[in-house]
Amino acid sequence: MDKIDLAEPAPDDVRVQLKLILQSDEFRLPARARQFLQFVVEETLDGRHDYLKAFTIAQTVFGRDANFDAQNDPCVRIEAGRLRRELERYYLVAGADDPVIITIPKGGYVPVFRLNAEAQSSSANDAGRVSSVSEHTNLVPERIDAPSKPAKLHLMKRWPWLALAGAVIASFTMLAGMFQGMRSPEPKRTLASAEKRLTVVVESFDTVSGGTLASSVSQGITDEIIDKLVPFKDIVVLSDDQARRAGDRQDPPLYSLQGSVRLEGDKLRSSARLIRLADGAVIWANNYDADLRTQGILQTETAFADDIATAVARPFSVIFQTDVANRAGSSDAYSCTLSYYSYRSEMTRRAHDIAKTCLQQAIEKKETDSSLAALLSLTLLDEFRFPFQLGTKPTPATLKTAKDLAERAVQLDPQNARALQALMLANFFGSDIPGALRAGEAAYAINPNDTEVAGEYGLRLSMSGKWDTGCELISAAVRKNAGPDGYYEVGMALCAFMRGDAQAAELWSRMSDLNYNPMHRLVLMSILGALGKYEQAREQLDWLNTNSPALIPNVRQEVVKRLASPKDQERFFAGLRAGGLVVEDEQAAN
Repeated sequence: MDKIDLAEPAPDDVRVQLKLILQSDEFRLPARARQFLQFVVEETLDGRHDYLKAFTIAQTVFGRDANFDAQNDPCVRIEAGRLRRELERYYLVAGADDPVIITIPKGGYVPVFRLNAEAQSSSANDAGRVSSVSEHTNLVPERIDAPSKPAKLHLMKRWPWLALAGAVIASFTMLAGMFQGMRSPEPKRTLASAEKRLTVVVESFDTVSGGTLASSVSQGITDEIIDKLVPFKDIVVLSDDQARRAGDRQDPPLYSLQGSVRLEGDKLRSSARLIRLADGAVIWANNYDADLRTQGILQTETAFADDIATAVARPFSVIFQTDVANRAGSSDAYSCTLSYYSYRSEMTRRAHDIAKTCLQQAIEKKETDSSLAALLSLTLLDEFRFPFQLGTKPTPATLKTAKDLAERAVQLDPQNARALQALMLANFFGSDIPGALRAGEAAYAINPNDTEVAGEYGLRLSMSGKWDTGCELISAAVRKNAGPDGYYEVGMALCAFMRGDAQAAELWSRMSDLNYNPMHRLVLMSILGALGKYEQAREQLDWLNTNSPALIPNVRQEVVKRLASPKDQERFFAGLRAGGLVVEDEQAAN
C-alpha cells in the first residue's frame, strides 16, 4: 500500500502560527518554555531537525554545559511534557480555528506541522490574523500534498502503521451502499451549530485550604484533567471559561466535572465529582490522597488526572449508561455512541442490529466523523469475532468492510485511539499480526487511560505470543474496572493458563462472564481438562452442545483465529481433548 501523505503548511505560515501561539493569553507557559518551542520550530523549519536531541536543547535553551546527562537531569523531558500539554490546551480553548497546527509528538522533540483540516474557510476577520494562509484542506481531500522530509521522517518513526492505510479512499468506495452520494465534508461544527454530543465541562477545582501552593495545584490538576480527557473522542470536553463564553449559543452540556484541593502540610487531598446537569445528581465521586514527601507536585497532578479521567471517560463508565430507550429512533452521534456501548454490555443480536443501524444512519449524515466510522467498524467486526453469540454468518466481505471503515476512521483522525483500536482488531482477525500490533501500540500511546484500548491491545499482544507484556496491560485494565463486566477476566484466565498456573486460570475464568461469548466456556473447559476435572469439563461441553452447537465443529479454526502461536494452540487443544472434546482434525480422522 502507498503511504498516506499529510498536508503540510508553508514555512512562513508556520512562523505566523508560532507568533499567534506565543502572543496568545491562553498560552500560559514561562519564557523558557516559549524559547523551547521557538527553538525546535525554527530548527525544524531550517532543516536541522536531526540535531533536536535533549543534549542540544539543554545547552541552547537551559544553559547546561557539556557535562549534561539526560538520564540524571530530566529538565528537557519535563519541559517537553508541559509544552505538549499546553499546546493541546491552546488548540482546545483558543486555537481550534487556527489554520496551522503545531504538535510535538511523544518520543522526541521534533515538532510536526499540519494544516487544520477542520478549520472553517478564512473569514474577513481571520484574514487579518493570518493573511498568508488562503486555503484549508478538507478532511477527505482528493489529493494531499506530501510533508517535508523532516516531518515525514518523524511521522514514519512514530507511526509506521500509517503505511497500512494508503489505499483507504480507493478501497472505501466498496462501501457505496453505505456512503452513497458522498458529499463534501462539512465545515467544523461551531458551538452554535453543534449537534447533540456527550459534553463534559471541566470546572476549575476549588482550593479549600493550603494557600497559594494549593491554588497552583488546583489549577494544575484542572489543566491536566482536560489534557487527559481530550484523547477520549467519544466525548466533547469544555473548560468552564469556554462554556461560559458559549452561553446560550449551544445546547447545554450534559455533565460537569467539579473538584477541590485541600493541602495540610505535606498531605494533599483532591476530591472530584461528576454532576448530571439535567437534575443536579452526583453520579460519581471519589477522593485522591498523596504525600508530597514521597511524590512531587507534578507527578501528583498527573496521577490524579489520570485516575479521574479514566474513571469519568473510560468506555462503559457511568456516562455511557444512560437509558438508551429514551433516545430510541435518534441517529445522532450521541445516541449511536450510547447504543453501541449498550449493545456491547448486552451482547444480543437485537442490540447489535440496533447499534449497527443507528451507526449506519449517522454516518450517512456525517461521513467525516472518525468515531462513528470506528464504532461501526467494531460492530461489524463483532459479527466476525462473536458469530456463535450473535448468530451471525461472517464472510470475508464483512471483515473487509470493517477494515475499510477502520482505515477511513484513521485517515479522518490519526489521533483517534478508537479508530486505531478498530484497525488493530481488523488486522488481527485478518491475520496481519504485525499490522495489528503497530496499530495497537499507536492507539495505546495516544490514550493509555482508555481501558478499552489498553485491554484490547493487551489481548492482541498476549494472543500473538507476547504474554508477559500483554498480560500486564490486561491486568491494569481489570484493576481500572474495564468493561464490559467480566470480559477481560477471560483474558486473565488465558494469561494464567499459558503461564502454567491452571488453578489461577480456573478462578479467573469463573469470574468472567461465561454467557458473554461461548468461547469463554471453551476456555474454562480447556482449563478444567488440564486440571483433570473431567466431570466439570464435560458440563461445559454439554452446555456448548446445547447452547452453541455450531461452535463444536469449528473449534479448531476459532482457536487458531485467536491464538497465533502453534505452541499456545496445542496447549489449549490438549486441555480440550482431556475434557472430552474431539477436535475437528481428529473427527476427520475417525
